[in-house]
Amino acid sequence: MSRLQSPLLAITALLALSAADAGAETIASARYSAPVERYGHFALGRPHEYARLTATTDGGRLHTLELPDDQVFEDLHPRLLSLAAAEPPEILVIVSQRDRGSRLALIRLRDGRLEIGAQAPAIGTPMRWLNPVGAADLDGDGQAEIAAVSTPHIGGELKVYRRRGDRLIEVAALSGFSNHVYGSSELELSTPIARAGRMQLLVPDASRRQLRIIALHDDRLLETGHCPLPAALTGAITLVSPSTLSVELLSGRQLISLNECLASR
Repeated sequence: MSRLQSPLLAITALLALSAADAGAETIASARYSAPVERYGHFALGRPHEYARLTATTDGGRLHTLELPDDQVFEDLHPRLLSLAAAEPPEILVIVSQRDRGSRLALIRLRDGRLEIGAQAPAIGTPMRWLNPVGAADLDGDGQAEIAAVSTPHIGGELKVYRRRGDRLIEVAALSGFSNHVYGSSELELSTPIARAGRMQLLVPDASRRQLRIIALHDDRLLETGHCPLPAALTGAITLVSPSTLSVELLSGRQLISLNECLASR
């Protein structure tokens, strides 16, 4: 082996090792950047439309994903999640397209770059948005579903999706919900909760004067309970304990006991 070959082989081995290390890294955090006004919906105030997603790995590396000119991230904060215990974290985002409206997408890190790993169909109409409820294993099979309220400002529909390869497939839907106040930057008006030994969804009704407890049974969404509120819900739901909620109402913040909610027939 020549003296020239030896350093070259050493550099090649070092690069291969670095690439392997980078490939083993996972996403640790994410943020939106590059605010734009090219879509112009502004349902969440300004700014809330972004052209770029930036993710930081557990090894400290930065990766970015830029959207095409006819699309934006119509969102405030990326959501880091894993749909199963053995899966690496991915980023749940809301992408809005000029002629199709909003859709859910999962962003993954693959071969050292960010890419869309799975996505749901778009609403199909411009200036139509959706607000995620969260991800939870609603049927107990070890794989989390993703729930969101589509068009929460105009006849909102709660939808549940499962991942199938590169698609998020809608498996169940139920109408009569609103988990966002138009123009507000608060997105946490709904949440998954542990209830009766399984994960369920706590989502306001269309008037936001009642919290509906929703379970997934045999790929159907069923209301198992409801909690009347003394005023309209306007802010975040916070779990104080497994059975107690702190909610922001039009009349002020109040504690709600899930044990006092009414069972639905």
